Amino acid sequence: MLSEIRIESLGAISAATAEFDRGFTVLTGETGTGKTMVVTGLHLLGGARADATRVRSGDTRAVVEGRFTTTELGDGVASLVDEILDSSGAERDDDGSVIAARSVSRDGPSRAYLGGRSVPAKSLSSFTTELLTLHGQNDQLRLMRPDEQRAALDRFADVETQLKKYRRVREEWLAARRDLLDRTQRARELALEADRLKFGLNEIDAAAPQPGEDAALVDDIRRLSELDALREAAQIARAALAGPDDPTPDVVSATHGVAQAKSALEATGDTTLTALAEQLSEAIAVITNVSGELGSYLFGLPTDTSALETKLARQSELRSLTRKYAADIDGVLEWARESRERLEQLDVSEEALAGLQRRVDELEEKTVVAAADLTKARTKAAKGLAKAVTAELSGLAMAGAVFTVSVGPLLARADDSAPVVLPSGETVHAGRDGVDNVEFGFATSGTDVLPLHKSASGGELSRVMLALEVVLSSSAEGTTMVFDEVDAGVGGRAAVQIGRRLGRLARTHQVIVVTHLPQVAAYADVHLVVGGESGKATAGGGGKKASGVRRLEDEERVAELARMLAGLGESDSGRAHARELLEAAQKERAEGD
Repeated sequence: MLSEIRIESLGAISAATAEFDRGFTVLTGETGTGKTMVVTGLHLLGGARADATRVRSGDTRAVVEGRFTTTELGDGVASLVDEILDSSGAERDDDGSVIAARSVSRDGPSRAYLGGRSVPAKSLSSFTTELLTLHGQNDQLRLMRPDEQRAALDRFADVETQLKKYRRVREEWLAARRDLLDRTQRARELALEADRLKFGLNEIDAAAPQPGEDAALVDDIRRLSELDALREAAQIARAALAGPDDPTPDVVSATHGVAQAKSALEATGDTTLTALAEQLSEAIAVITNVSGELGSYLFGLPTDTSALETKLARQSELRSLTRKYAADIDGVLEWARESRERLEQLDVSEEALAGLQRRVDELEEKTVVAAADLTKARTKAAKGLAKAVTAELSGLAMAGAVFTVSVGPLLARADDSAPVVLPSGETVHAGRDGVDNVEFGFATSGTDVLPLHKSASGGELSRVMLALEVVLSSSAEGTTMVFDEVDAGVGGRAAVQIGRRLGRLARTHQVIVVTHLPQVAAYADVHLVVGGESGKATAGGGGKKASGVRRLEDEERVAELARMLAGLGESDSGRAHARELLEAAQKERAEGD
């Protein structure tokens, strides 16, 4: 939940700190005092676009900082929050809470912080999205959009498994379909590319190069070019070590000389000289090994002078490949491997296209089946959602109102990018979220059901939205729900019912509401008021009065409710009416708990 928010230089608020408890909290205040800036601050923490015009006049930067606790979250949400914190390198405070912050500069970019680390605004949004649900008057307008209505139904139906399966199969189908269209439309171009690749592969296969062969040829050719000099040097060295092939008394080999020295030292019996003799044994072994390797080297030297010409011809053949396909033979072999893979994709023969068409048909059929499972789950859930919301509307002083949820096919257009044919014969658009068109309907007592955007007034839409949230709230238990004047256009008995529903919602959620209705405010556990600080303009504030946030207790709360009722905060009759409203609401909540 949100335990604290600190705001600096945002709109009418110069500097303010508000602490929040569990349950139901309301924020009230005169128009223009900046109560909506608290919600604006929460939107900034949610990763919303930073608007430099929100920075208070005379200041260069606005800062919003929120402290969140996560101990009351469900296991699934809690583990997801921990994963986000770990991936961002964020750290918890000593008490286990997490501090999220956002700064907005008048002239520069905004900055986001999470757990003491600078993070992208998107990372901050990922964190706060799991903890905060923000609702304002704009959300009521969004509720009229088909995609928002579908999303609400999906939350109720819990179709995540079916949706993931559908999206996976659909992506495979679209990829195969794009491949088929590409091959069909570019058959001539792809055939030319295939011919070029085949020519290159045939040339490489004919030469049959081996990995590293070009580097080995360089060594061989250098050796053959200096064959006489290499043979002479090896023979002289071998003769010096092991003696000439035809020994003479005048020539003493290195092996013979070292052996004589070893024998002389061993014969003395002196420990020092004997130790030196042991070292000479190692020298004899080295000389013998080198002599043997020189013999092998001489034996391996070619005697046919045509070998050099053969190597040079092979080098020329390989160079013709490296000039065309890569810098060296290893690169040529890699080009050949990639080209063979590419050739498999370029097959535009009738057999290949027919095989790909079969693959597309199979995947389309799987997509239709997955879409049908999704439609079935939505259709089943639609009845339950409609029934539950209708019941909630009855409790919000809208007896006789009817809320409906219809799930129909999303018909394809003439130039549709992803058309599929259902078993019913209808051609529908296979969108990312399925083939369904979800539409909310609404009717008051005695009227026909019409689409929500055609039938609901502003006040009715506020209650429909609240009813939806109450019904859907079980999927986000333990999180914070913020409502910014969603009771606009509502009054009287309906306002009382909204206060009751918000109070009920606060049993499982932290609920924060910005309201102008005393009937709603009376049901709150905590009442915060946003207003002027001593009524004085702050330094650098351009003559504007600064606003702060105060927690009201007892008589202060009664006075604020009286002001909200009829602007009679100082009137005895106004206070009496407000006290009666507050006591009745609090008694009702206590009995309900």
